[in-house]
Amino acid sequence: MGGGDRDGVRATGQRWVWDARAAGSRQTEQRRSVLEFLATVDRCLSAQEIRAALEDQGRPVSLATVYRTVARLARAGVLDVVLRDDGEATYVLGSARHHHHLVCRRCGSVAEIANPAVESWTVEVARLHGFADVDHRLTVTGVCPACRSVHQRVEGAGTS
Repeated sequence: MGGGDRDGVRATGQRWVWDARAAGSRQTEQRRSVLEFLATVDRCLSAQEIRAALEDQGRPVSLATVYRTVARLARAGVLDVVLRDDGEATYVLGSARHHHHLVCRRCGSVAEIANPAVESWTVEVARLHGFADVDHRLTVTGVCPACRSVHQRVEGAGTS
C-alpha cells in the first residue's frame, strides 16, 4: 500500500473513532490499540493474530474486543476483510478507492491492486446475466517475492 493510501485510511480510521463517540459508543483504550496497531501493519491478520501481537506489545486486549472492533471498522469501510484459503477472516487497512487484493499465502502480505479491465468485465458479465446493482470483491493469492526468495535460498542450501 502506498503512503498516500495509508494516510487516507488513517484519516478514515480517525473519523470512525469520532463517529463512535458521536453515536454514543465508548472509545476505549483497547479499541484505540487495535486501530493504532492495524495502522502499522501491511499484511492480513486474523483477530487472534491481532490480539497476540497486542499482547506481545504489552497492550492486552480481549479477543471479544478485537472481534467487535474489527467488525465495526470493516462495516465503516476502514478495514478490508480478506478470507484465507481455509475461510478464516483476516483484516487489513484499506484505501477509500475501489480495489482488489493480491495476498501472499505464506506471510499474509497484501498489495492493493486495481485494474479497469476487471471492472468492465464484471459489469459486462452482470449485464449478460441480467444482474443489476452489482458489487464484487477479488482476491488473488500467490507467493510474494520475499517468500519465494527465502524458499529458493532454503532449497539451494539443501542441495549443496
